[in-house]
Amino acid sequence: MTVHFPFQNTYAALPANFFARVAPTPVASPRLIKLNRPLAVQLGLDPDLLDSPEGAEILAGKTLPAGADPIAMAYAGHQFGQFVPQLGDGRAILLGEVIDKDGVRRDIQLKGSGPTPFSRRGDGRAALGPVLREYIVSEAMQALNIPTTRSLAAVITGESVMRETALPGAVLTRVASSHIRVGTFQYFAVRRDTEAVRRLADHVIIRHYPDLADLARPYPALLGAVTARQAELVARWLLVGFIHGVMNTDNTSISGETIDYGPCAFMDHYDPATVFSSIDELGRYAYANQPRIALWNLTRLAECLVPLFSDDQEKAVAEAQEVLGAFGDNFNDAYKAGLRSKLGLFTEREDDQALAQALLDAMAKGKADFTLTFRRLSEAASDAALDEQVRQLFDEPSGFDEWAAQWRQRIASETQSPAERRAAMRAVNPAFIPRNHRIEAVIQAAVAHDDYAPFEELLTVLATPFDDQPAFAAYADPPKPHERVCQTFCGT
Repeated sequence: MTVHFPFQNTYAALPANFFARVAPTPVASPRLIKLNRPLAVQLGLDPDLLDSPEGAEILAGKTLPAGADPIAMAYAGHQFGQFVPQLGDGRAILLGEVIDKDGVRRDIQLKGSGPTPFSRRGDGRAALGPVLREYIVSEAMQALNIPTTRSLAAVITGESVMRETALPGAVLTRVASSHIRVGTFQYFAVRRDTEAVRRLADHVIIRHYPDLADLARPYPALLGAVTARQAELVARWLLVGFIHGVMNTDNTSISGETIDYGPCAFMDHYDPATVFSSIDELGRYAYANQPRIALWNLTRLAECLVPLFSDDQEKAVAEAQEVLGAFGDNFNDAYKAGLRSKLGLFTEREDDQALAQALLDAMAKGKADFTLTFRRLSEAASDAALDEQVRQLFDEPSGFDEWAAQWRQRIASETQSPAERRAAMRAVNPAFIPRNHRIEAVIQAAVAHDDYAPFEELLTVLATPFDDQPAFAAYADPPKPHERVCQTFCGT
């Protein structure tokens, strides 16, 4: 039986300078590690056929499915603030697009599928560790209700890739609303190809923001729509303690999804200066810097779109600045509303942000675990005696004690019952996140022993992060001192 992908390839129908046509490089003996069966069904694919030797060959790039039009997309990007005029998909190949069961167009891309014209002397391959990390974290983000690319499958190739040492090779099948980035616009803008920028903008509007198509001024509206989505996305990251790690413009999705899970991680104890990425030596992409960097990246997008706004450059720049000016309000509204929800506040008051910040300051001073503090606070909402479970997380609990008195006074002014408040807080404060030490243990078991049982178990836990799951209670625990992972690495 043949695995059928009902491809509709609109990006591959754009002009030839938008991409390079290139087929995946066949691998020796692909073996399916994991198939995301619910996602396959959502995409209109047959999971039983994908979960077969023929399916593994397609998901590894060894066999090309009918209807595929494989391309490597061209883009540029600012990497840690330094502009690179040509990057592109150096180890990823877009097989095509499908319409899912909700009518949404989705890209299906192979990551680690061999060299492309954009590989810049790289081998175009991926090691097993980064593939497992992206699968775990992207699916965890989905379960946390944060816009994200998805993982359809992970395949081990039967070949080694050379990094510092020989490692098992793997391919990730990534699904996205699209793989168009700020850097895609930059690729054409730096070449002064305004017509290509316009063509790309029109494509993005049709695909992601169709309600803008009939506006008199669609391009400023496009900048505004992308700005609003990015502001809300980054706010959601902060609310779960997520650090992307490499917020380059080529890793900033126009659709508003989290994309490119390289040196990403979730905080354990709360510290706004937290950095995990081994290459972010100056903390450019630290946890608390992410809103500022998102605006910086959006400003680079604005620079690309300004020629489409008006022939009067001064007028066009002023309009772009006005649109970008909404980022702060968009971010603050989403972040403050999220903090109120995390604290179980049903109404909005002027001093709520100060109350939230006081808790964060106490958490930073007391080295309290970010996720567990809010989760245990959810339980304490229904019983003040449970405050003790929260204060145990603080090196200096006096700061929490002071704060808790203010919080109890604030929630007492609302009409909701303790049970209602607890339920609402538990729905936004996860018990489980993909903690870095757990991910590293999964990778170690897979790479060293070809053992995927820890991988499967971690995925099971993270699929329902807001449930208690007593059988897996240990997964909620922060790392012990000897388990801490302080650095993460790019997947290249």
